[in-house]
Amino acid sequence: MTDWTIADIPPLSGKTAVITGATGGLGYETALALAGAGASVVLTGRNEAKGRHALQAISGKFPNAEIAYENLDLANLASVADFATRYAAAHASLDLLINNAGVMALPERQVTSDGFEMQLGTNYLGHYALTALLLPLLRHGHQPRVVNLSSLAHRSGAINFGDLQSARSYSSWKAYCQSKLAMLMFALELQRRSDAVGWGLMSNAAHPGYARTELIANGPGTSGLLWQLGQFLQPYISQSAAEGALPTLFAATSPQAKAGGYYGPNWFYELKGSPVPAKIMPQAEDATAAARLWDVSATLTGVSFDPVAVAA
Repeated sequence: MTDWTIADIPPLSGKTAVITGATGGLGYETALALAGAGASVVLTGRNEAKGRHALQAISGKFPNAEIAYENLDLANLASVADFATRYAAAHASLDLLINNAGVMALPERQVTSDGFEMQLGTNYLGHYALTALLLPLLRHGHQPRVVNLSSLAHRSGAINFGDLQSARSYSSWKAYCQSKLAMLMFALELQRRSDAVGWGLMSNAAHPGYARTELIANGPGTSGLLWQLGQFLQPYISQSAAEGALPTLFAATSPQAKAGGYYGPNWFYELKGSPVPAKIMPQAEDATAAARLWDVSATLTGVSFDPVAVAA
């Protein structure tokens, strides 16, 4: 695979896309590139002021872009359901869903509006529910794709079914790694189920390597060893948010992307560089655990793919 850039994104006129966490960082850069390629893009986030700013910035670069902003809080299942209802009322189909939003390594355990551990709830369970609710529209899309954002952190992840919400013992990094492993497992399981029942989806995943975003500042914070080490090494081992978005854009648009694929940067330890197939750890490919996680997620969120799919 030769070096892949945004110049390789095919024309996307007539395509519709929804991106979570699109008011900054990787999500914004993804929205900017898709809008520049002609897609109609819905940016979602929790901060309307940031949403307006993102729209203005994209419009400044692409005056004819078809873009909109919608409030969506993945840490609140009622907000997820409300967004899905609003989107369905305004659109007949969806071609591309990019599950990008996330929080990282929160120092203290927090919970979502629904009582889930914040990282599991925001990074994974909210996206599980959103994807299920949008499935009927995706099935009416043209060659629809779902892209889940995972992380290098999935390599250290384990799904702790005995304490999924980290209620008995909380470790910020273990919870983050679990949530990102769950996202990759979800992507692979969604492809398996689509193939089995004929949903017609391409489900894949991506990670940005070490991209310079606000994720650390908004999670572990700007103090401590992680921050200091990161600041020292950044110039050598990291890349910009725009570069970090390339694996996502490849997974979302490239004819070379494969169903059930996982993409990340090509440099040492997949920290930066052009998108290529990324390493998937064995625990992410455990189909039995993935099926169990799927069922647990349906119970926790009260949202099931199968009845929704039949109704479509």
